[in-house]
Amino acid sequence: MKRRNFILQTSAISLGFLGLSRCASDKSLTKEMFRYGPLAKDPKEYLDLPKGFDYKIISEVGGKMDDGFFIPGAPDGMSTFAGQGGKVILIRNHELNPGVENGPFGSNQELLDQIDKTAMYDHGYGKTPGGGGTTTLVYNEVSKQVELEYLSLAGTIRNCAGGPTPWGSWLSCEENVAPITESTEVEHGYNFEVTASETIARSAPLPLKAMGRFNHEAVCVDPRTGIVYQTEDRGDSLIYRFIPTTKSKLADGGRLQVLCFRSQKRMDARNWSGRNIQIGSNYDIEWIDIDNVESPDDDLRARGYEMGAARFARGEGMWFGNNELYFACTNGGPDELGQVFRYVPSEYEGTSQEKNMPGKLYLFAESDNKNILKNCDNLTVSPWGDIILCEDHSDAFIRGITPDGQIYTFGHNVGSQSEFAGATFSPSGNTLFVNIQGNGHTLAITGPWDNRVDLNKVS
Repeated sequence: MKRRNFILQTSAISLGFLGLSRCASDKSLTKEMFRYGPLAKDPKEYLDLPKGFDYKIISEVGGKMDDGFFIPGAPDGMSTFAGQGGKVILIRNHELNPGVENGPFGSNQELLDQIDKTAMYDHGYGKTPGGGGTTTLVYNEVSKQVELEYLSLAGTIRNCAGGPTPWGSWLSCEENVAPITESTEVEHGYNFEVTASETIARSAPLPLKAMGRFNHEAVCVDPRTGIVYQTEDRGDSLIYRFIPTTKSKLADGGRLQVLCFRSQKRMDARNWSGRNIQIGSNYDIEWIDIDNVESPDDDLRARGYEMGAARFARGEGMWFGNNELYFACTNGGPDELGQVFRYVPSEYEGTSQEKNMPGKLYLFAESDNKNILKNCDNLTVSPWGDIILCEDHSDAFIRGITPDGQIYTFGHNVGSQSEFAGATFSPSGNTLFVNIQGNGHTLAITGPWDNRVDLNKVS
């Protein structure tokens, strides 16, 4: 199965929305739920998972890759693609700053002369190269071994999340808007496209400037229209939509727009000072064109808000399902514990007829209990329809939300104070890949995925 087909059916989504509405609004909801059974204590005191599940660290910061460079640290957003013979191509971001010691070129940048300057976005004057970018792994699910690992995008900064495209590439996003300085040769704050390849192949470091310059976090692509949706990791962030001039050819340019509530301009969807957005309601959405998208003053979100766009609390993870998408707002809600939104595009999304049948936005989840869900970040959708969420705090969990709205716990980082990041399933659905960012580890988790219980029947 292709990952983009790991989706919820529309009817199931509707039931899930109603169920989650009740859960999220029930102030008495304090019981932690387990879809695969309670977490078992890991004898290695690293990662607690339900009984029957196992993990393997498949990549660790500092190791040598097959192209001679070092495995970079701070692994973040990821996606998988189907390779030949059932192999898995895994593309992984690295959220690193310029000139860092745990980048691909070594603690003193001693391997920098091993890469052509033109293959890098920012060479950093030969002293402080962009430490972010992406690495690609080719993984054998049968042997549970990495067969190839290499640097696939070089010279960018703080590549946080991104998203897969329907045409078989990964969009990697810079969460940084550094200007040209004594340590950076070019401006940052862009998206880059990385081809999924089973052989060592470095993608051209071409910034997709028409998609906007801002603190990018994640993207997702509607396979029907080719429209790209984008989150922004700021406390006063916007949600963006990019309508490409040529479907599947983002470098050809296009129009950048910002999300606006029809019922109220400049809506504050953060719910920090009251519940402006209600669980159980849907809101008609319109999209407003915004210009000067390269934003030299880093003011896209301020200008968009003045034009009527809605504000969100740190838009982070984003994933496209069956004619709908989800995105997480890490600090949303009155208690700043996090929100998950669901957007259903119009049948006429991106066309002049859209105004007669607008897309709709739902507040799918809003946490009021840190023991149930706290600071959700990256997210994905499992083959069986559950949303899988990575928490971003010092006592992090992997959480799930069932199609009928129940929130449950799947994993707990007991070995460090790091966040989880980059949760994504293999094309077969047999392996969940996830990063423990502070450790610099990428994990492959396997187990009895089919042995899940109906949480509605759990007392």
